[in-house]
Amino acid sequence: MGRLFGTDGVRGVANADLTAEMALGLSVAAAHVLAEAGTFAGHRPVAVVGRDPRASGEFLEAAVVAGLASAGVDVLRVGVLPTPAVAYLTGALGADLGVMLSASHNPMPDNGIKFFARGGHKLADELEDRIEQVYREHASGEPWDRPTGAGVGRVKGYDEGFDKYVAHLVGVLPNRLDGLKVVIDGAHGAAARVSPEAFARAGAEVVTIATEPDGLNINEGCGSTHLEGLRAAVVEHGADLGVAHDGDADRCLAVDAAGNEVDGDQILSVLALGMKEAGTLRKNTVVATVMSNLGFKLAMEREGIEVLQTAVGDRYVLEEMKRGGYSLGGEQSGHVIALDHATTGDGTLTGLLLAARVAATGRPLAELAGVMERLPQVLINVRDVDKTRVTSSARLAAAVSEAERELGDTGRVLLRSSGTEPLVRVMVEAADLEQARAVAERLADEVKSALG
Repeated sequence: MGRLFGTDGVRGVANADLTAEMALGLSVAAAHVLAEAGTFAGHRPVAVVGRDPRASGEFLEAAVVAGLASAGVDVLRVGVLPTPAVAYLTGALGADLGVMLSASHNPMPDNGIKFFARGGHKLADELEDRIEQVYREHASGEPWDRPTGAGVGRVKGYDEGFDKYVAHLVGVLPNRLDGLKVVIDGAHGAAARVSPEAFARAGAEVVTIATEPDGLNINEGCGSTHLEGLRAAVVEHGADLGVAHDGDADRCLAVDAAGNEVDGDQILSVLALGMKEAGTLRKNTVVATVMSNLGFKLAMEREGIEVLQTAVGDRYVLEEMKRGGYSLGGEQSGHVIALDHATTGDGTLTGLLLAARVAATGRPLAELAGVMERLPQVLINVRDVDKTRVTSSARLAAAVSEAERELGDTGRVLLRSSGTEPLVRVMVEAADLEQARAVAERLADEVKSALG
């Protein structure tokens, strides 16, 4: 039986893979494990519970709340809010636990459950493993002590969470956005109300698209995975820029005034230079993943900024940031972490900080993002191979070395096994697209031959 927890909580098709019984059981297990760890020592525990607008979130939220309350945890229901809002409120309210129900950019039938520890930080792998162990023990019939009477948890709504979070976002901006026109694509998701409100309070003129969630239309042809509508709206309205979120609004991609995409690497570049200028880029370093475009690393080196690279996944970026005391990190996909203001990737905050840089400099986003040149990147998925041998194959190591010599200083090769599928990803970057494609295809054939 595989591990329930992935890199971003437990996910699956709601009511098929992720059931009400599982949500309830995981919540009970989380309460017990955190009690074991001493999180609740000396006081009555409190949890913050939020969700995105998916229809399935309604019954899954009820299951989570029931599980926590039955384990003696008081619950504050904050309703539909972004994942980073739940993380922020968990810390700001001094709660012992945060729970978010969302499947991020996944299609509507999916859903997920993610836990935050005290302070709004993601749980360590060891705690997730222990939660899964306790959950399976309970599911097999092992009894647990159930509080009764006044010992059961109490449940109440916390509608103030919306204003508290928006005020936090606007309050951390270095300058206002007066004079900017911004189009916001809310992905019919958790940021549909939050993001437009935050931008408006910060002084921007706001145009919205995909901000009418009905429980069924989240991520449907919109948001950070479908930028076509945002591109068109920015050009149509003559806006200075557009920002797009995913379903739970922990990421942000942007488009410039001409409708051209500005990806996570470019956003990191713009923010890094602004923070360096302001003296807030700690240790003059940005943390990114191995999937970041080589153009990003070359641009940062040219600007005198060090880049540290981690495995793919925002949790690994965050771990490195916390370990080294860095203030900025993120992924090409738009997960950007500004650790001075948030404990996780925050799409609304990212968009606000990007717009603030445009407003402060008076320069168009296209000019600011032009600090880095995105090198052509070719990605090929090689399926049905033994991915466990990708790092131990001498034949592949030799093939990669040969490819890197051919590409020189302006090229890069990466072979990476998928965490969930039986495949190996071959990524090649080069100044010339045709060269990148040719090298990638040759390496894909090598992978198939060596590992097939």
